[in-house]
Amino acid sequence: MKRRQKRVLQMAFLFMVALIFLPNVGLWSMYRDKSLMKSHEPGEQGFPLGLKEVHIYTWTDGLRRRDWHDNESIRKDSQRVGKGEHGKPYPLAEDECDDSVYKENGFNIYVSNNIALDRSLPDIRHPNCKQKLYLENLPNTSIIIPFHNEGWSSLLRTIHSITNRTPDHLIAEIILVDDYSDKDHLKAHLEEYMSRFPKVRIVRTKKREGLIRTRLLGASVARGEVLTFLDSHCEANINWLPPLLNQIAQNPKTIVSPMIDVIDHNHFGYEAQAGDAMRGAFDWEMYYKRIPIPPELQGPDPSDPYESPVMAGGLFAVTRLWFWELGGYDTGLEIWGGEQFEISFKVWMCGGSMYDVPCSRVGHIYRKYVPYKVPSGTSLARNLKRVAETWMDEYTEYIYQRRPEYRHLSTGDLTAQKELRKHLKCKDFKWYMNTVAWDLPKYYPPVEPPPAAWGEIRNAASGLCIDSKHGSTGTELRLDTCLKEGAERTWAHEQIFTFGWREDIRPGDPLHTRKFCFDAISQNSPITLYDCHGMKGNQHWSYRKDKSLYHLVSNGCMDCSPGDKRIFMNKCDPESETQQWIFQKVNTTVLDKFNSGASS
Repeated sequence: MKRRQKRVLQMAFLFMVALIFLPNVGLWSMYRDKSLMKSHEPGEQGFPLGLKEVHIYTWTDGLRRRDWHDNESIRKDSQRVGKGEHGKPYPLAEDECDDSVYKENGFNIYVSNNIALDRSLPDIRHPNCKQKLYLENLPNTSIIIPFHNEGWSSLLRTIHSITNRTPDHLIAEIILVDDYSDKDHLKAHLEEYMSRFPKVRIVRTKKREGLIRTRLLGASVARGEVLTFLDSHCEANINWLPPLLNQIAQNPKTIVSPMIDVIDHNHFGYEAQAGDAMRGAFDWEMYYKRIPIPPELQGPDPSDPYESPVMAGGLFAVTRLWFWELGGYDTGLEIWGGEQFEISFKVWMCGGSMYDVPCSRVGHIYRKYVPYKVPSGTSLARNLKRVAETWMDEYTEYIYQRRPEYRHLSTGDLTAQKELRKHLKCKDFKWYMNTVAWDLPKYYPPVEPPPAAWGEIRNAASGLCIDSKHGSTGTELRLDTCLKEGAERTWAHEQIFTFGWREDIRPGDPLHTRKFCFDAISQNSPITLYDCHGMKGNQHWSYRKDKSLYHLVSNGCMDCSPGDKRIFMNKCDPESETQQWIFQKVNTTVLDKFNSGASS
């Protein structure tokens, strides 16, 4: 009996020792690997030359992870001085250059030519990114960069930023795909310059193909495990590639995109987009949009990758096998436009996923205008209809309600695309809307809620009407003679406006509003049209019972000067007839909800 009790006590003791010891095995292995790796010299054990100290950690899942930062490169960048360094705006004198510097590229080529090809960039990542570890064994990638008549310095800066800030062994190749450029500097001179980069090769089309087919050509000759698509006027930022490849390594059926930062088209200052990390989305005219990340998808670490329903389009990475399993791009799409929707819908509906990765950042020059011939509106509309008819099922009707001219466009033969969807056993678009883009209708509902007011907006004092002059961003609103009812008055008329459910005011009737909103900054400022953002702020208005249009941010009211037909913000005065505005039609039920705050 005593012997049995002794044996039981021994077993209990061993069990307690195991409980204490086993959980620490993972910690010990992390310490062991870190200690061992500190002793390696550069180039030993297969580690890349130039990385003087590589810390490898084995986690409890058994996978080895490391810090991929090139600290020596970061140190050198921090010491750089000069115009445009650290992403600062290039200081331009008023008479230093004129509009001709935009002509060939759509951005200021003078500034581009006067900042360094190896210029440093600000590290604007979330601080947590600096501590993140990624898998030790990451797939390599072919970086595919299509271009057409790109500026010399902007193209070279793209290549320099990639080679300077990317571990060399992760780059299988950099493929420059020339879409039939006719600029001399992109011929033999480019071949000669790129010969200094062993991993760069140039592929050229035999005729003008457009962005979509040019990307497909690059992908068709790529050898890397992953395809990474970039534009030809980008700058890769610190440690940009490992976070993308890490996400793909964990799920090969994932498409990932970096945070796309803004390089100003004039002074080349580098900064985050407004709102920074946001989800990709679309409205029901098939314009790309960005919406806030809902609380349900916000984890404890804001630097972690997050799901995005739609990619921005130009900058993303995908495994080569998965890209071709998905059919690549639809070859029936012409030139450019709609391809980001096709890839986005396809990856989600056919068994994959898509993430934006905050710790990967790439700057992109958003051109002032496209400097070469672009496809006609019919070509773009055809692309959008082709994507909608292939993937959006009954939801296409919401597009046709807003763009009735699309109904009668030919899409071309969709047989192959519909067979691909059937072969991949893809889910329907209702599943996509309910599961992936479930938050989109909050910002862009398929069926628009009724507006509070619409039609002409007539000033009580002058009898004149607000006129948008068919303007766009930056256009100041003016008063003008109210146009008579008649055949000339259509939804696109410059004196028709809608005070809609977002509590902003847009040109157009309720079914066909334009993408510009009444915008004001402060009292005494003019009322201008500005790109609608749907976030209220400077575009938030209230139509009150005294017929004033009250601007919540400035605590002022819309006023006018009938003599010179100006419209501006002013201190509210309930007795002033110049501050009284009469909408042609008013829905009092909706308006009462707006004014009671029930709509917010």
